[in-house]
Amino acid sequence: MAVEVFMPKAGMDMQEGTIIRWLAAVGDRVEEGEPLLEIETDKVSMEVEAPASGVLLTKYFDDGSVVPVVTVIGYIGEAGEHVPDAPTMAGGQVRAEDEAILKKGSSKKDERDFPYRVAVIGSGPAGYMAAVRAGRMGAKTILFEGKKLGGTCTNVGCIPMKTYNNTARDVDDIRKSRERGIVIGDEPVRVDMQKVHDFKDSVTERMGKGVATLLKDAAVEVVPEEALLIGPHTIRAGQKTYQAEQIILASGSLAQTLTYPGVDQPEILISDGMFDLTEVPDRLVIVGGGVIGCEMASAFSRFGSKVTVVEQQEYLVPTFDREVSEAVRESFLAAGITVINGGKIERFDRRDDHPVVVLVDGRELEADLVLMAVGRKPNLACLGVMKDRLDYERGKIMVDEYCRTNIPHIFACGDISNRSIHAHSAMKMGEAAASTACGRAKSTGLNRAPLCLYGIPEAAGIGLTEREARKRGDIMIGRFPFAYNGRAVAMGKPEGFVKVIADRAYGEILGVHIVGAAACEMIVEAKTMMDMEITVYEVAEIMHPHPTFSEAFMEACADAISDCLNLVRAGSEPAQERK
Repeated sequence: MAVEVFMPKAGMDMQEGTIIRWLAAVGDRVEEGEPLLEIETDKVSMEVEAPASGVLLTKYFDDGSVVPVVTVIGYIGEAGEHVPDAPTMAGGQVRAEDEAILKKGSSKKDERDFPYRVAVIGSGPAGYMAAVRAGRMGAKTILFEGKKLGGTCTNVGCIPMKTYNNTARDVDDIRKSRERGIVIGDEPVRVDMQKVHDFKDSVTERMGKGVATLLKDAAVEVVPEEALLIGPHTIRAGQKTYQAEQIILASGSLAQTLTYPGVDQPEILISDGMFDLTEVPDRLVIVGGGVIGCEMASAFSRFGSKVTVVEQQEYLVPTFDREVSEAVRESFLAAGITVINGGKIERFDRRDDHPVVVLVDGRELEADLVLMAVGRKPNLACLGVMKDRLDYERGKIMVDEYCRTNIPHIFACGDISNRSIHAHSAMKMGEAAASTACGRAKSTGLNRAPLCLYGIPEAAGIGLTEREARKRGDIMIGRFPFAYNGRAVAMGKPEGFVKVIADRAYGEILGVHIVGAAACEMIVEAKTMMDMEITVYEVAEIMHPHPTFSEAFMEACADAISDCLNLVRAGSEPAQERK
């Protein structure tokens, strides 16, 4: 069986190598361990040895080619042995029916002259970033979007949810303003949901126009139609067909629902439908205590709904550190939100023209509206004839660190892929895919993608949870409460904390978890420090402006090494009582 020769990864930072020259020609016999070719990285030149003895059957790249790491660059085997017509990733499987189309990536010129260098399906964070990057690299680029520009994130996801969250936070602040000496009259604070809805629409419209401007600036052709793959390089949209050398799939995801009896009632909505509301429901039951469910609960509880969250797991936002989950739950209870953990649904009944959520334990929850916030699934509708030719993992398209699928000229980014479900990750994926498709290989760099919950309170996390870290070895944990942070107290937002988890041997920061008013902004500093491999010892010495929320991260690092001067030492007497 033929053996792969691939571009080696000679160091953690190496992303690609240049073939200086092959030392053997196709048809030559080579011996295992003898030099086969010379390559150059950004740091060093080196020889690549033959991985086996036999005949050099093919080489996909000529001298001078720049090749991403772990890409197959040739095969060694017995004379006459069959090998694929095009390169793939080392260890990858190539189906016989795909061999004829896997030509991109080799140094051999494709005989077809494609009208477009890059085609992008979808205009969400991954799609528009991919199209803009490709366009700015000089590639003739076309983008297909059957709905509004900006995708789910801009229109029925991240952006509209943040407008609701911010309005809810304003309501919270106004209600608490009496404590700060602000007199606003005797009438209780209420929201006009129609105006909340209209403001949300103005924000999403503005963001959508921003995406359109970016695409125009990058000379990207936009087709406002649903796209469907009808061939390896061919896309049908409306009544026309288009061909592209490289295709980037960024069709996003769809809200999931559950198939319980009675779930088809008109008052049972997915998250998209919540953004169409112009009236505040009196009783809102949210099925699912993940990020979407918790953000909706934070907002509508401030708008005036009596909110109940049903989460079948033991904790809310179960992907976060356990202490963060517990803090979110306590905050919800303090805000009057009912939380049912371990709640499993049996069916949906109907009573007095309203849905009733019936749990397995017999409890019944009457509601005016029910939100099904049980996650999202990849939108694979665009795949067409290529659906069965792609590799999947748990229903999502498998990609490598460059967002390449098992078919090298087809990329997948964002929710449709198996790499990440965060909008910020999707943007990095789109950029990496487009850069790679245009000949400049770039990895996604998705290590340590932050988790963010934009509720009340905010929560954010990066790296290992405490439970995960304890399985790795001996650790240090530092905590600093916002109740001791001057800026948080002055702003009337003393709830929450920063928690830092570090390796005891070297002080490496393994995880950072934050609950509090500025959590989603603060997590950026934690990511930066972790990416730069700065230890808790070093962070504890970094001067932070005072008073700021960000000081709490520095103080938590200092606490991890038992050197936080702004915390009373455990077991010590109060300072004023010391002799």
